[in-house]
Amino acid sequence: MQIVQYPHPALRWKSQPIRQINAELRSAVRQMFDLMYASQGIGLAANQVALPWRVFVVNPTGEASERDEEYVFINPEILRRKGSVEGEEGCLSLPELFGPVRRAEQILVNAFDLKGNEFEMTLTDLPGRVVQHETDHLDGVLFVDRMTDAARREVEPQLADFEAHFRRQQSLGRFPPDPEIEQRLRELEP
Repeated sequence: MQIVQYPHPALRWKSQPIRQINAELRSAVRQMFDLMYASQGIGLAANQVALPWRVFVVNPTGEASERDEEYVFINPEILRRKGSVEGEEGCLSLPELFGPVRRAEQILVNAFDLKGNEFEMTLTDLPGRVVQHETDHLDGVLFVDRMTDAARREVEPQLADFEAHFRRQQSLGRFPPDPEIEQRLRELEP
């Protein structure tokens, strides 16, 4: 398992709901936490590891030693949004790229945990921003899509560099062509 970078097709894939919590899902979630920590992240969606599953992991502290801050969101749905606040975001699939994004100041999210228990959380500040960012991933939306036109223009050269690097990797056979990746994603859907 590895974190895929923009413009890998999995990042634009609309994830499918998890139908069963099993050993495969639990193993993938643990690996996602490990990858997230290794990359100094605080959230990671299944799309980012080329899995078309509606699940993401979060630890707002970013510290592997703080397991009580680990949260798994299976089939999350943001039920309510209040207010608006702008803040800088980055993404493990777009390393070293940052930009301002306007998000809801407070959200109410509903999801399931790894034990199959349904829960709701009201979140603000960084945890609220992370959950909105990761929920976007599950819908194939990247934080750069939420930037203003002016801010997006500023990062276009970096996006073009990511695109060129990925296409070069494909031409070298390190990644299959997009249609093969898309077929694999369809096969992995729950």
